[in-house]
Amino acid sequence: MNNKSLSHSTWDCKFHGVFSSKYRTKRLYGELRKELRELFIKLSLQKGCCIEEGFLMPDHVHMLISIPPKYSVSHIVGFLKGKTALYVANKYAKKRRYKGYHFWARGYFVSTTGYNEQVVRRYIQNQEKNDKVSDYADLFTRAY
Repeated sequence: MNNKSLSHSTWDCKFHGVFSSKYRTKRLYGELRKELRELFIKLSLQKGCCIEEGFLMPDHVHMLISIPPKYSVSHIVGFLKGKTALYVANKYAKKRRYKGYHFWARGYFVSTTGYNEQVVRRYIQNQEKNDKVSDYADLFTRAY
């Protein structure tokens, strides 16, 4: 398990996301492809996310991204698409005839990835036992 933690939670929230270029045009190639890869990594780290796996196809992006529970999936996908669209528009608008900031198509696909159901069931079933063990440990470690 590769759990991460915040001040009051431990989490492992991974999502498979896919989004495409406007009109599914084949825009993701050459230098832009390399720049977008680095930009996606940099932007995801700004929000505490981690791109576990990713691949830029000529007309769409696949990524397995780990997102902290303090952010919604739509917030992170919107952030990534918005910032990269601004970058592309500012750098390549004159060269490639991109109109305004419309680089990505509206919407996206996302699906959760998670633990096997049996692992979750076992974890839930063993909570009482684990809780009792920690209670007894506290009794013996307290300084009176």
